[in-house]
Amino acid sequence: MTTADRFRSAVDDRDLTALGELFTEDVRLYSPVKFTPFEGKATVIALFGVLLRTFQDFRYVGRLDGAAESSAPEPAGAGDAPAAVLVFRATVDGKQIHGIDLLHLDADERIKEITVMVRPQSAVHALGQAVLAGLVADGLVPAV
Repeated sequence: MTTADRFRSAVDDRDLTALGELFTEDVRLYSPVKFTPFEGKATVIALFGVLLRTFQDFRYVGRLDGAAESSAPEPAGAGDAPAAVLVFRATVDGKQIHGIDLLHLDADERIKEITVMVRPQSAVHALGQAVLAGLVADGLVPAV
């Protein structure tokens, strides 16, 4: 079973422990609602706790495998790293979302970076509000 398969299974099962086993300690998650990444295993796992509660009717509907350049500095000549794209559909606050999870893997097949992209803009806005409310509720960020 590939890392992408295990990631998908952990998300489908809402299993934060299994997700955590897939991440590097310094994993970064680039979100469509925040300019800077969420950094570190504990932070990314906590964020997934919020996301798994926020999305309704979440389902993966496709997958692409290949290689891609991540934002992490790589040794000279390292080139693209293994990557997988998981295509998903979901609902947040009545808004239909179409998105992708781009998983960048390290040499040990662990997830070192996740880039999440969603559309349309109205869904990005709804997702941002719902995630912020979840982060505040969990005490992960101060109330504004």
